[in-house]
Amino acid sequence: MKLYRATLMHTPGNPFDAPDALHILDDGALLVEGGRILAASPYPDLRGAHPRAEVVDLRGGVLLPGFVDTHVHYPQVRVLGGLGMGLLEWLDRNTLPEEARLADATYAGAVAREFLSALAANGTTTALVFGSHYAAAMDAFFGEAARSGLRVVAGQVVSDRLLRPELHTTPERAYAEGKALIERWHGTGRALYAVTPRFALSASEGVLDACAALTGEFPGVRFTSHINENPREIEVVRGLFPGARDYLDTYERAGLVTRHSVLAHNVHPTGRELDVMAARGCTAAHCPCSNSSLGSGLFPLRRHLEAGVHVSLGTDVGGGTGFSMLKEGLQAYFMQQLLGEAGQPLAPAHLLYLATRAGAQALDLHDRTGDFGAGKAFDAVYLRPPGGSTLATVLRHAESGERALAALFTLGTQADVARVWVEGDQVYERPATPSEVGV
Repeated sequence: MKLYRATLMHTPGNPFDAPDALHILDDGALLVEGGRILAASPYPDLRGAHPRAEVVDLRGGVLLPGFVDTHVHYPQVRVLGGLGMGLLEWLDRNTLPEEARLADATYAGAVAREFLSALAANGTTTALVFGSHYAAAMDAFFGEAARSGLRVVAGQVVSDRLLRPELHTTPERAYAEGKALIERWHGTGRALYAVTPRFALSASEGVLDACAALTGEFPGVRFTSHINENPREIEVVRGLFPGARDYLDTYERAGLVTRHSVLAHNVHPTGRELDVMAARGCTAAHCPCSNSSLGSGLFPLRRHLEAGVHVSLGTDVGGGTGFSMLKEGLQAYFMQQLLGEAGQPLAPAHLLYLATRAGAQALDLHDRTGDFGAGKAFDAVYLRPPGGSTLATVLRHAESGERALAALFTLGTQADVARVWVEGDQVYERPATPSEVGV
């Protein structure tokens, strides 16, 4: 048994529904055994009840649930920063050439290590990962993920048109390779599988039907793709599926819109699409930094919430600007501010929820992670800014826990992530600075 003593912040409830969803313990503690949280209470109470438990003293920082990124691309870590392009040009010039390089399994393994290291260093403990087009690269990825200790939900990306020819597959091969990967990796350790057509633009009805065959045969797998990201993309999809009512209908007709579906972006949805997503329990993964970088538009969060659509956050590396969920939360706040009366006002509690519990709910993992509730895995990120930093100054003078949380989202970066745990296993520790080792 261990007692992790720190300032604790988490959202066991949904702040969009309950104004008291944010829970803060200034001198709190988590009682952890076997990687599971047994209790979260004020430190004196738990210390008194468990005097022999080992104390891990994390005072001076803030302990949050591990971040959950619900849209991030493993093959794109090396091409971050492709500015000045819209979505389709960015794919052709910046991204697809790099994705083709993952045909080399050695190259793919190196990229996987860089990608997973970046997730951990930013406090992300669970991620829904868009994988590679190559089955061998996905084997490399899942192997590296197991060694990293992170919880990943990932799958091979499948497409059969309008990309580079070497990235194309066939419906038969998409099914066969997907089945083999599911049987090898789904439910192995901390890995789950996500059936992943790239988007309707590059996936024909045959490929979508192959994806549906996999989700039907293996009901526990997740499904993810893109939707309504860019007006030009939507026009192309409309021409490719003339019988579809809208973008969502391309997936809906294949039976791919369910409780286990996460569709990234949805910047330009129709009312019908929102109604169907809400009825089916499908999640929209909001990627605010990517939407800004690629000029895709301002995400209509209020429309999603009013329709009853669940929303989570994603970094969308490499269309986004990095792996920090703190930055995504801040950018989400900015974009809603820019929408004025059409926007959804966001408080610090909303940002923490979107970066943690909302993602766990999207992946149907909320019984396992996303907050510090009893019985959950000890998935946590310890934020402690280096001494002398602006964030350290602001935290020291914050008049309340909520103001401290606002400062973490406003000023926090990878440099402020000190330690990260998944199911009680430490998966990251910030290297000591010269001042910390007395040099």
